[in-house]
Amino acid sequence: MLSSRGPIEITCAGTVEASPQLVYAWHLRPGAVRRLLPPWVRIRLLGADRPLETGEPFRLEFRWGPLPLRMELRCAERGPGERFRLEQVRGPFSAWEHVRELHADGARGCKISDRIRVGSPIRLRLGGRLDTKVRRILHTGYAQLGHDLRSHARYGGASLRVVVSGASGLVGSALVPFLTAGGHRVERLVRRTSPADAAEIPWDPLAGTLDRDRLEGCDTVVHLAGEGIGEGRWTRARKQAIRQSRVDGTRTLCGALAALRSPPRLLVSASAVGFYGDRGEESLTEESPRGEGFLADVCREWEAATEPAARAGIRVVNLRIGVVLARWGGALARMLLPFRLGLGGPVGSGAQFLSWVGLPDLIGVIHHAMVEDALSGPVNAVAPEPVPQAEFARTLGRVLRRPALVPLPAFAVRLALGEMGEALLLEGARVLPRKLLDSGFEFRAPDLEPMLRLLVGTDSRRNEGAG
Repeated sequence: MLSSRGPIEITCAGTVEASPQLVYAWHLRPGAVRRLLPPWVRIRLLGADRPLETGEPFRLEFRWGPLPLRMELRCAERGPGERFRLEQVRGPFSAWEHVRELHADGARGCKISDRIRVGSPIRLRLGGRLDTKVRRILHTGYAQLGHDLRSHARYGGASLRVVVSGASGLVGSALVPFLTAGGHRVERLVRRTSPADAAEIPWDPLAGTLDRDRLEGCDTVVHLAGEGIGEGRWTRARKQAIRQSRVDGTRTLCGALAALRSPPRLLVSASAVGFYGDRGEESLTEESPRGEGFLADVCREWEAATEPAARAGIRVVNLRIGVVLARWGGALARMLLPFRLGLGGPVGSGAQFLSWVGLPDLIGVIHHAMVEDALSGPVNAVAPEPVPQAEFARTLGRVLRRPALVPLPAFAVRLALGEMGEALLLEGARVLPRKLLDSGFEFRAPDLEPMLRLLVGTDSRRNEGAG
């Protein structure tokens, strides 16, 4: 419907435990805009991650109902004091102006005040809905900002040079803006022969080539690269690609690190809870023996490939990562549509344990490994409360306010997905994060339901009693 309404003005405020000066500096770094976007709304930042201080435009893509929309903003004014003014360069609104001001709140706090003025929103009657959605986005951003600042405070302001492989993947694309907004310098290992910018280091993990000189003097390497294991049936060629991408790539990287004149002090290298195989209800810690099967074999070789780095005196952390829950990728993203249609339910018997970790907490685990010098060797990167698959289905249904009663029989999984479906959906392991807990790591959402609500953006108060 066409709207005759005038401009909409939206105001919102929140507080974080940091000085206005520190909060202001955080906003000026690359990655800050991405970190302020909530996990439950699909707003994508297109192109390069431009810091606000440059004044260069940045582009956002989002949806309003069925409408795909793009918006280009720029920081038109900074100051006086801790103040920003963003304005729309082009986009769906006749005008958009966002003013954010930062003021001291007591001795150690910062009050954030936002005022957004929107003109003729898309010529549609969106006023009330727009106001509500923008306020939710802003409040989520305040909480995220406060959490990030507390995490980075553990470094005491130190700025590190961090090299990341797999930076464009599900985990890497969330890790990089967290690090850069925290003041760290991030360089990406890329498989392009002609890198797009100076922060990219070319490598070919399968051919064993890497520009080793570019690694000299880095402080930390985070190795996340690897072929996806849940993208299709495990043919012989597919299994070979999975093994090579993990084992050969890790050998290439660790061989280069071991030969450096000035090696990094830390390598965080991804592994997986597949190391433990199918173990029923047995409680598994980092001391538990390896299991059986294709994934267990790959994980053993994957972790062994980091040994040259350890022998060179580099502290190595092998993260045995559980099922990563994220709104826009991985297992949860694939589940949401059938569950929202009321077609979700237990898989197979539903008794197999799901050892999971929310993406926000996994980013925290990687950062914790950077902070905690006593952490080394295998580390289970999972939430402290693994759940049977049937309980996971019931909880997701409750969060989405949908029934979760439609079973997916084991024979159908085997018929459709073969060995891959057997290993990923019908088998399970009850993995516990003993090393993380012993080292003082605090999970943002240690239980499943709060993490799911954080990721999909539902309010528990609106869902009480939902089945």
